[in-house]
Amino acid sequence: MVLFKLIRPLVHALDAETAHRATVSALSIAPTLPLPSFDPSLSVEVAGLRFASPVGLAAGFDKDAEVADAMLGLGFGFVEVGTLTPRPQAGNPRPRLFRLSEDRAVINRMGFNNQGQAAALERLGRRQRRGIVGVNIGANKDSADRIADYVAGVKAMAPVADYLTVNISSPNTPGLRNLQAGGELDELLAAVSGARAPDGPPVFLKVAPDLDDGDHQRIVRAAIESGIDALIVANTTVSRPPLLSAAAGEQGGLSGRPLKALALDQLRRFRAASGGGLPLVAAGGIENAGDAWARIRAGASLVQLYSALVYEGPGLAKRIADGLARRLRETGHASIAEAVGTE
Repeated sequence: MVLFKLIRPLVHALDAETAHRATVSALSIAPTLPLPSFDPSLSVEVAGLRFASPVGLAAGFDKDAEVADAMLGLGFGFVEVGTLTPRPQAGNPRPRLFRLSEDRAVINRMGFNNQGQAAALERLGRRQRRGIVGVNIGANKDSADRIADYVAGVKAMAPVADYLTVNISSPNTPGLRNLQAGGELDELLAAVSGARAPDGPPVFLKVAPDLDDGDHQRIVRAAIESGIDALIVANTTVSRPPLLSAAAGEQGGLSGRPLKALALDQLRRFRAASGGGLPLVAAGGIENAGDAWARIRAGASLVQLYSALVYEGPGLAKRIADGLARRLRETGHASIAEAVGTE
């Protein structure tokens, strides 16, 4: 943390996307650290997978599966790479990534920029399997059949994924969020279910925080009926709570601290809708152990973060994990599973 505080002004002197690219490049050539040890009380099972820590890296940081092992070595209990589309695509024009330092937030309109699933498949196929690495899949912007893109992603990436995430909640691909609507969601999830191999990895569904009353029950029902193994709540928001930054008017998805209250509310709604019958993964505005603990008590078995790294540095995941272990001891819970949904 001390080192990060020293170099943060230099990193933040670069535009946000250049700084991010430089960070990934540096991590890709750095020696891979061994997996950290976590307090045994943090171990939690979700969808048949055993996570050494419930604190994971959200999709978007490692879009092309270049530094999954490096991030595991930096203290994440699991890493989600992507979003990966069947074909490479450049994404939206730059600038498309903005720091809102006064708000401890980020706005992005990246548009699923990535090198495509084939390139990531080759990288992930070369790594020695250690830790849990999920693969987040999406549809190409110019695809004539987006449901077919998700089917292709499930089939292509299953061999190298510990779990797959179907991402239909990014606001930066026009029309993508329409797949969350009733009939389209049922059709998508039926196709995904049909594409899964019997011995394939579990499949998670990532949803938006910008939902209407009634959407939560409908999405939960569709997810359970199609065999989805967990919901990730939630992606970035198109809403704009009061913000201080001059970049507040930029188009795209807002993440970081201003998303905290909305994401927590959506998590509670999905917990109520599912009655605890569907595992939940919390994302959005998590920047310390208190935030992570609040999500766990609200019903999340796992948590993910990304934007907070911009301001807190790479040691954040381990600090949050250690903080969660202290919370368990202080509250008398023997495990994360005991604390889920206890608020």
